[in-house]
Amino acid sequence: MVSVPELDERITKCEKILDADPNSQIFAALADACRKKGDLERAFRICQNGLRVHPSYSSAHVVMAKINLDRGLYDWAEIEAGKAMVIDGQTRSLGLLLAEIYIYKGDFKAAIKLLKELHKADPDHEQIKKLLGIAQRLPEEQAALSAGSKPRESEHDTAPGTVVEEPSPRLMERDIVEQSTAIAGVEGALFLNLEGLVVESEWSLQMDPSTCAATLGNMGNAIHGELINSSFGSVKSVLIETEEPTFYLIRVGDGVFLFAANSSVNLGTLRMRIEKLLARYE
Repeated sequence: MVSVPELDERITKCEKILDADPNSQIFAALADACRKKGDLERAFRICQNGLRVHPSYSSAHVVMAKINLDRGLYDWAEIEAGKAMVIDGQTRSLGLLLAEIYIYKGDFKAAIKLLKELHKADPDHEQIKKLLGIAQRLPEEQAALSAGSKPRESEHDTAPGTVVEEPSPRLMERDIVEQSTAIAGVEGALFLNLEGLVVESEWSLQMDPSTCAATLGNMGNAIHGELINSSFGSVKSVLIETEEPTFYLIRVGDGVFLFAANSSVNLGTLRMRIEKLLARYE
């Protein structure tokens, strides 16, 4: 995990280079550092201004795609990824980024088609297999949830001509665990009961998930108990940064979600996307 001081140092160096040469392509690295720090608005402005000078710089289009993905602007993210692909052709990393965008847009057919092509070229790549599994399962699960919870409509409920939007399907623990591992940098997700036992798991890290669940679950419970005893209120989430994985724990009514991310993850983006998923949690 790149620390905030390291990102600040990188931003300062990039700013000095860009001040000395306003036409430098270092703007893409500066924008990406701002993105990783969570300053998405500044990252967007820097990248947008740089692309006006360097419209054919594919790496900058990739950065802009990631910025827009982090902002939840999936159509814009797809456009920028497409521009990078036109310039440099399809690469594995760009294909994975585009597939992730498709999944968040709900365009599962496009995601599956692209991921199958990537899987054929590299059948042992774990991230490709993981995203492909998610893209194949989600539409079936969402269709089942929607069919099972669709309310009966009454002719008196809405005025004639009114468009009634279907609510987003509610997510269960398994859905949260699976969908969270589609976030770039997330290598594992668990749902634990309050005793620290694993109930749901998607895990690709080398460390044992049960050990992580027991250790970090106990830590979360200890912090929760101390804060309650000290009248600070209950714990909602805990962020633990270690030398490599970063762990993000979120308490819900009857358990804890635990997410493990590598050094490439953007913490602001991670929190934002997890919150969106949990907003649909039953």
